[in-house]
Amino acid sequence: MLSMKRIALAAAVAVAAFAVPAAPLSAQTPDRSRVQDQAYEKRRKELLDEVQAAQKRLAEIRGDRVNLQARIEAYIAQLLKNRSEALLMANETAALMGLDSVLTQSENNLLAQRDRFLAISDAVRRRTGAVLVVLMRADSSSGAQSLSGANLSIDNAQLQTRTYTGESNRALALGAVDQLYRASVLPTSHTVMLQVNVNGGTQSSSANVTVASESVTYVQFAVRNGQLTYTTWTSKGTTPF
Repeated sequence: MLSMKRIALAAAVAVAAFAVPAAPLSAQTPDRSRVQDQAYEKRRKELLDEVQAAQKRLAEIRGDRVNLQARIEAYIAQLLKNRSEALLMANETAALMGLDSVLTQSENNLLAQRDRFLAISDAVRRRTGAVLVVLMRADSSSGAQSLSGANLSIDNAQLQTRTYTGESNRALALGAVDQLYRASVLPTSHTVMLQVNVNGGTQSSSANVTVASESVTYVQFAVRNGQLTYTTWTSKGTTPF
């Protein structure tokens, strides 16, 4: 009987020993779980922030890459454009240089031909010594005529055009002589034609003269009382040689 009581007492002590710490364990479990949850949420938030920052940085890097690629393409396009322009300018420069060379050669040839013709003309002039002078007078006994213009042609080539004013008419009426032409010519026959606008009408006269060597041949046209006439003469004392 005593043994049974001891056994029951030992069992009760054992149950009490196991029952006492059970209450604190059940009381501490929610706190630990909450701490773990908070630590998990904090770490999760930190990881999410890091992911968002990485995504933002990745987007920025992609934008920089697009901008850089656009700048590279624009630079390549500009290089190609500059290269094309340089090639075009090179071709144009070569063409201009070739044209300038042709023009320079042509100019040299023309200058050489001009000097040659001048030398030939000078030789002919010195050999022949033929000079043609064309004069015009316009005196009137009545003083009523008025000249407005004159056109001179030699061998069907128009060489001189005159316009006369009131003062010019007064000078001509007082005996002035207008020298229309003076030049060295070939010693042969020449046709000298003069048209004069006088008193509102047109008067013309043509002279066929033979210019002699080593002499000066004069053709003088005269307008008298609205009529145009001419005279010629030759002088050997007033030649330029």
